[in-house]
Amino acid sequence: MLKEFKEFAMRGSVVDMAVGIIIGAAFGTIVNSAVADMIMPPIGLLLGNVDFSNLFFVLKQGVQPGPYASVANAKAAGAVTINYGVFLNTVISFIIVAFSVFILIKGLNHLKKKEETPPPAPSTKECPYCLSTISIKAVRCGHCTSELKAG
Repeated sequence: MLKEFKEFAMRGSVVDMAVGIIIGAAFGTIVNSAVADMIMPPIGLLLGNVDFSNLFFVLKQGVQPGPYASVANAKAAGAVTINYGVFLNTVISFIIVAFSVFILIKGLNHLKKKEETPPPAPSTKECPYCLSTISIKAVRCGHCTSELKAG
């Protein structure tokens, strides 16, 4: 059973998938940081110094009644909240990742189309009389000497 697992784990497709998952997770971390640290702060500034990660709605007050300055304060007080600002950051991160994957796949498909060249035009044909292979430009068969129609 250990031998079978080793064969499974070392197959090329499994290793490729593992590398893809690891790189994808790292890419996701980079995108999350870009959204939280670079994209949302200027948007928040334009909207009046709003910190999207601290946008929340209190469903139930905690031990200490609100208002709460941040999600962390609300959680510390035991309040039940809906953190729609964090959700908004996550949605923006998803859109960026999805768009990046779209651009990557589009580029790969474009390269793949360039690699696919049409097959070359045939350079030979069959003589309709003796069925020998002759040049496509021949007007007379070199084997049976029959006259051929042009084209």
